[in-house]
Amino acid sequence: MKNLFFVFFVFTIAAVSCSKKEPQDFYPEENPKANYDTTAVDSFSSGATSVDVVRQIRMSSKKYRDSLKEVLKLQEQEKKIQQELEKENKIKAEDKKQNTAETTPKAGEKTE
Repeated sequence: MKNLFFVFFVFTIAAVSCSKKEPQDFYPEENPKANYDTTAVDSFSSGATSVDVVRQIRMSSKKYRDSLKEVLKLQEQEKKIQQELEKENKIKAEDKKQNTAETTPKAGEKTE
């Protein structure tokens, strides 16, 4: 009797496990698609970028920022130089005025 139950039990397990199963449809057309605010991008999709391209973009953007800083530094140096030149020109102009005022005779003075 025990053997009969054991055989029956093994037979039912074998029958259930070997029965033909219908494949499950993981993407049925009837089910609505979930509306997400973002879309997944895998490495082979149209919007994907490779690691090398991303690295080049980061490097170029750092170079671009560095070049902007260099340009700003150069502009500041040019402004300083321009201001120094203007100061020197003002000093020279004042010296000329003083020299011309000293050399020109005043009214009522005679020149020799």
